Amino acid sequence: MARAFLLVLDSVGIGGAADAARYGDAGADTIGHIAEAAASGKADREGLRRGPLLLPHLAALGLGEACRIAGGRVPAGLHRDIGDKAAAGCADEVSKGKDTPSGHWEIAGAPVMLDWGYFPRTVPCFPPDLLDELCRLGAVPGTLGNRHASGTEIIAELGGEHIRTGAPICYTSADSVLQIAAHEETFGLERLYGLCEVARRLVDPLNVGRVIARPFVGRDGAAFERTANRRDYSVPPPTSTILDLATDAGRDVVSVGKIADIFAHSGTGRVLKGDGNMALFDRTMEGAETLADGGLLFANFIDFDTRFGHRRDVAGYAAALEAFDARLPELLARLRPDDLLLITADHGCDPTWAGSDHTRERVPILALCLSRPIGPIGQRTTFADIGASVAQHLGLPAPSAGFPFC
Repeated sequence: MARAFLLVLDSVGIGGAADAARYGDAGADTIGHIAEAAASGKADREGLRRGPLLLPHLAALGLGEACRIAGGRVPAGLHRDIGDKAAAGCADEVSKGKDTPSGHWEIAGAPVMLDWGYFPRTVPCFPPDLLDELCRLGAVPGTLGNRHASGTEIIAELGGEHIRTGAPICYTSADSVLQIAAHEETFGLERLYGLCEVARRLVDPLNVGRVIARPFVGRDGAAFERTANRRDYSVPPPTSTILDLATDAGRDVVSVGKIADIFAHSGTGRVLKGDGNMALFDRTMEGAETLADGGLLFANFIDFDTRFGHRRDVAGYAAALEAFDARLPELLARLRPDDLLLITADHGCDPTWAGSDHTRERVPILALCLSRPIGPIGQRTTFADIGASVAQHLGLPAPSAGFPFC
């Protein structure tokens, strides 16, 4: 019985979104600009990588062709013939945000047509009564931050004061999110989770998509480091997703990385966590070994976004792409003839772009099934076509949005 593997390379956009200007992102192109930087030597870093972007396996699955369909050109280094069992295309997002939940939910067949609640780009940015109630219900002496910020930067700046005072660091971004950072040892991990659960209830009336616990360790600004114990508290998707449909049908479901948090643990089955892309690839391989006939494995690879995109680290992003590509043959060798592999993204995060926010971009769709041809995929008008294709391949009921391409 057929199985499906859906891999989301978090933030690996390919430019060209029709509505990018509305988000201030006209011209953003995550893969294209990384490839340009690598070809010119601007993505070289001693001891990390050098030279043109080398992604032979992603290119053979059609990454260059997906870029051509999305923006009219094949980035440097991605010119390669596509395998005869592979197909490539791209998709625009119809959801109103360019955030992680909106992208993933739409991929899974549940576009987000509501308007998320966002915190203003002011200092302070949070309503006073929200923080007052958070302090009262969470039994904390106060809060620090209260502004839009990069997580690593605000932790480096305020982490020492947090340790001295016990006041958690609260900040936000261009996404619909309240993030709370606290020291794992002096504040306590479970205490941080409990505080985020309080915050989740408090921001529900504001229609805020996520509350994120951001634990860190270390003793001073230079040594503070966020840990893998991050936890996202999301609202559930607006309608049933392919995860729910597979679970309701009694299928085996494996969620790798932060998928379970993104979908508020609705239909997410067995959850396999990992610290960073290589650990997440290990867990994906573990899931591939055990995924039952008719099952769905849904994985998120987070490093591209959090460690490199938001930090505008072009060389690090390029190296992470190459490291992922180098491991792809391991998964390809485990696929059965009737398995479907889909590789896509949830938004962009162009490391050459101004600021540190996500970028509104088209995403690649790379598809492979050894037993039958797929496509043509072309340019899809919604990410939901991906979920619809997974559902059709697995013989599940169709989700409420999307049209299958395979």
